[in-house]
Amino acid sequence: MLGGILTAMVTPFDDQGGFSEERSVAMMHHLLEHGSDGLVLAGTTGESPTLTDEEKGRLWQLGVREAGDALIVAGTGTYDTRHSVELTERATEIGVDAVLVVAPYYNKPNRRGLVEHYRAVAAATDRPVILYNIPSRSVIDIPNDLLAELAQIDNVAAVKQARYEDCRPIEGLSLLAGNDDMLAEVLDMGGTGGVLVASHLVGQEMRRMIDEPEARREIHESLRDLFKVLFVTTSPIPIKAALAMAGLEPGPLRLPLVEASDEEKAEVRSVLERHGLLSPVP
Repeated sequence: MLGGILTAMVTPFDDQGGFSEERSVAMMHHLLEHGSDGLVLAGTTGESPTLTDEEKGRLWQLGVREAGDALIVAGTGTYDTRHSVELTERATEIGVDAVLVVAPYYNKPNRRGLVEHYRAVAAATDRPVILYNIPSRSVIDIPNDLLAELAQIDNVAAVKQARYEDCRPIEGLSLLAGNDDMLAEVLDMGGTGGVLVASHLVGQEMRRMIDEPEARREIHESLRDLFKVLFVTTSPIPIKAALAMAGLEPGPLRLPLVEASDEEKAEVRSVLERHGLLSPVP
């Protein structure tokens, strides 16, 4: 069963925007030491559209090398089935534990196309495949009856559900919250965890939402402002700003994503200060 606190890790870059192995390893260790049960590498939060295939492969290699017993999930989904298959094969060769495959975006395949896409990707690996349903980014919404059909494909094991409406367990699939503010509700309905962003900063508190169900709602309410501010503009812009304020060196973003504005930074800083998450000023 796939679950726990799976952090959709930002991809740390150096000050010139190049992929930073040193900062990536440091981020991995920080997350795994602060509540994360696993890492999703080269997902949307990791700026996957701007990573080369070589950078993705190196990131997965570092994750497999550094993570110990933690779960390493490779983001291998694209809007091109052939490319998704190639990335999935590469991630499998490297030794990741599972792959996350987003619904193809922009070219907008129909239902039959979605089934064939996922059938082809799942056939390229012996690792669990996590479906990723996020209509706000991919334009496509995979309805629950189609999720149930996809669950019949060998290796398809879970869904990261980022649709708020009619989110419910599907037989044959582990249910993972796709948004931070869905975690409590998903756990309450029998979900197994989430692929999360705020866990970069409050992973231990979010882990308590799994371990201490009686305190789940209280923890959720206490973190609501953080969940909200980390999406004050397009993610991962706010989380990279927050990590920099927390002293964790995420590096810059790659175009077409740009640095948070002064107003957005002020909002982020205010919430981090409220939660005691700001790095001490030297």
